[in-house]
Amino acid sequence: MRRMKQDNMPEEAAKRPARPIPAILQSIVAVARQRVEDLQRGMTVGGPTTDRSAFPKRSLVAALSNRAPAIIAEVKKASPSKGVFRSHFDPLELARAYQDGGAAALSVVTEPQFFQGDLVWLADLRQRVGLPILRKDFIIDKVQVAESAALGADAILLIARIVTQENLRELKAAADSLDLEVLFEIHDDDDLRKVASLKPAMIGINVRNLDDFTVDTRSFHALVAKLPPGAIAVAESGLDSPEQIAELSATGFRGFLIGETLLCSDDPARMLRHLRGAE
Repeated sequence: MRRMKQDNMPEEAAKRPARPIPAILQSIVAVARQRVEDLQRGMTVGGPTTDRSAFPKRSLVAALSNRAPAIIAEVKKASPSKGVFRSHFDPLELARAYQDGGAAALSVVTEPQFFQGDLVWLADLRQRVGLPILRKDFIIDKVQVAESAALGADAILLIARIVTQENLRELKAAADSLDLEVLFEIHDDDDLRKVASLKPAMIGINVRNLDDFTVDTRSFHALVAKLPPGAIAVAESGLDSPEQIAELSATGFRGFLIGETLLCSDDPARMLRHLRGAE
């Protein structure tokens, strides 16, 4: 059902002027650049030769392909628009609740300043929970890809809006060399043009407006029909009911990345089962 005309798409994307990045994203990316500089000065985990033998293969692609609906449950402490989600935040307790509730995978938000994340969570959960782990952060440099691999991530999120198409190509190549899967995040047609030629295995459609953080779920339907053949469609943001997930499943989505609805629940495991239609 999803087909997309891709003739000359890389060239067309390259000719388009760079779009301005919303103010909040500019601030987050500026902080990410500083973290990259710090990481480059002190990095000891190496580059593309980082040893992955300590981590058994856990494929996010397989997890999304083998379960319906496949929910990527988010471990996230806070966000710039909502503040802290839970008065009692225990990443391991939350991750185990998600596993009990039937999550297909975990999304671990590690950005420290705006989302109050911590890389320690990534390393700890990789050792203590048996689900594939997506590192969700503002990844703009290959050194962050190597860092993700060294800490045990199974996949990384690459946000198309914050880097160029060539940067995306380089970051994907670095991930491929380290046996990391990539979930590309797009918000609109321009983002999709940037990732379409990169042979994406997974594309996440985020319907949150990056200027004002409002959510328009109509964008799910507008974009999913345009994804390149073979790309697993993942819905992000604004997901709060089993009926909504069933409707989106019928339009071609395989995965559903859910944060706020689970994080704000008194019983995340039960809420996850409810969203999956399991109770």
